[in-house]
Amino acid sequence: MPDRLDDTFRAFRERGEKAMGLFLTGGFPDPGSTLGVLRAIDRGGADFIELGMPFSDPLAEGKPIQRASERALAHGATLDGAFETVRAFRSESETPLLMMGYLNPILRYGPAPFCEQAAAAGADGLILPDLPPEEGELIEPHAHAAGLDLVYLIAPNTPDARVEAIDRRATGFVYAVSVTGLTGSRLSSDGESASPVDAYLKRARRLVQNNPLLVGFGIKSHEDAMRLSTHTDGFIVGSALIETVRRLWDESDRSEAERLDAVASFARRLKHGEARVA
Repeated sequence: MPDRLDDTFRAFRERGEKAMGLFLTGGFPDPGSTLGVLRAIDRGGADFIELGMPFSDPLAEGKPIQRASERALAHGATLDGAFETVRAFRSESETPLLMMGYLNPILRYGPAPFCEQAAAAGADGLILPDLPPEEGELIEPHAHAAGLDLVYLIAPNTPDARVEAIDRRATGFVYAVSVTGLTGSRLSSDGESASPVDAYLKRARRLVQNNPLLVGFGIKSHEDAMRLSTHTDGFIVGSALIETVRRLWDESDRSEAERLDAVASFARRLKHGEARVA
């Protein structure tokens, strides 16, 4: 199985650039549109992609992603449907893709068959926000046997020793949550107010030695991304993309092709800024 994720981060480190990850809920804005949106953000420059597995109680998510999950579930989204989306995406792209979700549906599906199906579809790894490293044995043997990376999260209140332990246990990368809160939480643009986040990411950079370090939660613009990723290997955006897609599908009379072009342009602006895209 190719190590697409590791190869991507190695190439970015060699070039001194920041990797951009984008999150989209599977089955959103509707099951027939998810694949097209994934291809649009891939075309727009996503360096890796997270496909969310909708769940009725996404405890780490703010309102945009909660609502996206509710909408996807109302459309009948399932884990098997997520595997089909991954398989279809992988048939046309080598961009790394991780599946992000919650433990309960995976335990119900069965950790071993879930990991086997995810890997067979072409996924590169898993992100499970409610899986603490102390419970990692529930998933780790099955993920590793299938060749899947397993990403763990850290937060501003994670003690140093625990950050180091998570770094030893994680594969793929360590996900640094920028704020103690939910996805989509607002980041301050004030330099003084931002300094605790800056100090936290400096500390995380010093402690995380075995894996790339990515930062996410609250990033809405290229400026946010560049500021927060100063001390990391890249950044992850979810809620801002979800809101952009929702508006395009619910409030726009554009054609499908025009909507997808707008999604790709949003991804380019996140990565390069307005001046580079203009």
